[in-house]
Amino acid sequence: MSTASKDRLRPVKSILVSQPKPSNPQSPYLQLAEKYNLKIDFRQFIKVEPVPAKEFRKQKIDILKHTAIIFTSRNAIDHFFAICKEFKIEMPADMKYFCISDQTAHYLQKYIVIRKRKLFVGHKTAEDLFDYFKKHKSEKYLFPCSDIRKDDIPDFMAKNNIEFTEAIIYHTLADDLSDLADVKYDILAFFSPSGLKSLMQNFPDFVQGATRIATFGPTTSKAAEDLGMILDIEAPLPNAPSMTGALELYIKKANNL
Repeated sequence: MSTASKDRLRPVKSILVSQPKPSNPQSPYLQLAEKYNLKIDFRQFIKVEPVPAKEFRKQKIDILKHTAIIFTSRNAIDHFFAICKEFKIEMPADMKYFCISDQTAHYLQKYIVIRKRKLFVGHKTAEDLFDYFKKHKSEKYLFPCSDIRKDDIPDFMAKNNIEFTEAIIYHTLADDLSDLADVKYDILAFFSPSGLKSLMQNFPDFVQGATRIATFGPTTSKAAEDLGMILDIEAPLPNAPSMTGALELYIKKANNL
């Protein structure tokens, strides 16, 4: 991992978070902005588009031949049930659901009635679900996902000879960031390789310079390193499991607080 040198510890006044603005007024980001008198803006760097029904048919996937579904995001849930509606498919009562987090499981209730016997929930990462997969090796798993996704779940399933079908149900694309061309921030915060890819597609001549880069998760960190960027802030940390926690630790040092 590349680590930023001390001479990059310059005061922080502005941060751009590459995610939608939180709707919760108690968001840790908004609290961080108020606590340290920062300008924190939010902008989604990527957009998602559904896979058309005609394109989905080409994958030749029979949804109801599966006994378990893996959800790793709200986008996956929304687009999966949109396809089910399109094809007039109703989920059987005994279908099992494996969700990456409590938030994802809670969101699933928008579409189905949750029963404890058919819901398995991880803490935050795909690895949290691996023990469940091992205990339920006889299930026929369906993994609705984007055309851009991590390899951890498919690799685990293949390694453990668990029956598994990947269903591409939406595309992840770079959003138009042209309105940011003349805007500068002290810190850019990224949460996925797709966000970094969008930055470079929009601004192929991007030079990091004094801009600090914050990343969440090892795959995002690696993507930034592969682009030759200096990583100033990496989350999660043992003493800061969230992006806001890692940002706060850095701000305290950089702003001499």
